[in-house]
Amino acid sequence: MRLERAVGAVLRAGVTISSACMVFGLVVVLAGGEGETARTLLQAGIIILLATPVARVIVSIAQYVIQRDWTFAMLTAIVLVELAASAIAALVFNRRL
Repeated sequence: MRLERAVGAVLRAGVTISSACMVFGLVVVLAGGEGETARTLLQAGIIILLATPVARVIVSIAQYVIQRDWTFAMLTAIVLVELAASAIAALVFNRRL
């Protein structure tokens, strides 16, 4: 039950912060404000939204280690490595690295 609460809190926080950034960015755009500020807020919202599942995996690893459930801690760590590898591959293949 503790794991579900921790993961739920991370997901809620990520989506809430991401949504707030995107809403504020949209408000700045619609108000005719500075383009760079709006762009930064919108990009921050997207990055936070993309980082939320990664944060969920990290919290899961921590909870499994606390519970001494080494099998699930290792499997979840493998998922984290796969997420990191896919992000690195995406950067390399888009030649942005």
